[in-house]
Amino acid sequence: MTKKSRPRKRSSRPKRKPRDSIQRFLRAFVVSATTAFSIASCALNPQLRDEIHLEPILSQLGFPDQAQMAPLAVASGPRVQTRFAQCPQFFPGGHPPVVPSSQMLRELCFSAFAVLHDGKAKAPVFVAQRLNRKMLLQARSVARADKFYPEARLPAAERAELDDYRGSGYSRGHMAPAADMHTPEAMAQSFSLANMVPQDQRHNGGAWSKVEDDTRKYVMRAAGDVFVFTGTVYDSRSMTIGAGRVAVPSHLFKVVYDATTGKAWAHWQANSPQSRVGPPMSYEEFEMRTGLSFLPLR
Repeated sequence: MTKKSRPRKRSSRPKRKPRDSIQRFLRAFVVSATTAFSIASCALNPQLRDEIHLEPILSQLGFPDQAQMAPLAVASGPRVQTRFAQCPQFFPGGHPPVVPSSQMLRELCFSAFAVLHDGKAKAPVFVAQRLNRKMLLQARSVARADKFYPEARLPAAERAELDDYRGSGYSRGHMAPAADMHTPEAMAQSFSLANMVPQDQRHNGGAWSKVEDDTRKYVMRAAGDVFVFTGTVYDSRSMTIGAGRVAVPSHLFKVVYDATTGKAWAHWQANSPQSRVGPPMSYEEFEMRTGLSFLPLR
């Protein structure tokens, strides 16, 4: 009597067809080759960047979505009209400023300030705030955060890192001061390195601190909103810090504009321990020195 052979159990896992493996390999090869060609084309021909869209290709390769990347300020000549479409409230009349042209300017909106960031210097061109008495009274009850962090909305090649400041001898100097922040969220955001510059430590705690205090005292007396623009100036001798080569500004400025009275002035300070607080300069002189136009035509 012959034994019946037992049927073998079939695996529940479907067999991978050779054709599927070949198709997957070819698809990955084509996407990789297309991406490499597109990146090289954009690098060699910057005018193609608006025509070649890499985001769909990069997503196929598992790269993160670029939707949260800070938008570039697009130059149309020697000067750039910034937009700040998500936070026009930080600018007088809702009109963002005109600035000298540069290739790596990105616009960042935070809950209590806006930043125009220079990817070459890896520091802000300026930081814009809208302040009033009520906000500063609220700020007195907000605990200081003291947790610095690199700004993830900036490409890695354009942003400062925490290691750039370590052992540099320079402080991480706030452009929008932490003492101005009127909510815990705003306080935490003020410690983004996009809001920092390498600042001489004695200047930061001395003359510059007095400029910030004097500005707050004025806001407390003002009848309404006061717009404040704080930023950087570099010269040919400006040095850098860290492996990321974060530029050290030669001077810092703070422009104050009272929207109720129409008065405007600027503080101009060397980034130096010898700096002293002197009388402010006129807004007109500031604009001539820097080419930055913060205020509407008056």
